[in-house]
Amino acid sequence: MPSRRAPGAPLAFFLLDALLVLLFTAVGRASHADDVLAGLAQTAWPFLLALGAGWLASRAWRAPASPVRTGLPVWAVTVVGGMALRAVSGQGVQIAFVVVAALVLLVLLVGWRGVGAAMARRRARV
Repeated sequence: MPSRRAPGAPLAFFLLDALLVLLFTAVGRASHADDVLAGLAQTAWPFLLALGAGWLASRAWRAPASPVRTGLPVWAVTVVGGMALRAVSGQGVQIAFVVVAALVLLVLLVGWRGVGAAMARRRARV
């Protein structure tokens, strides 16, 4: 993981978030026996667009590794925005999918930040 103070850190952290969203959509497609690559773009674009909106809304580049200041708002906008975009584009938004997506994206988008913060606190104590 790049240093929090490195000039390219915000871009690297955004790309990590985007990769995790792609992982979420690919695993979701695979779990339904869908062709992962054939429909990945269609499944992923609402969440990727919402992820970008979450980064902008939270000004994530200011503290890209913060679980609370950045992780939670990015997660919330990604889930809500992604589901809204899926709905208006005619993709499914069943309640079970919303719950699973919210939980998985919480673990992915906030989880890595929480682990990083815990590791940083531990290093500071040593």
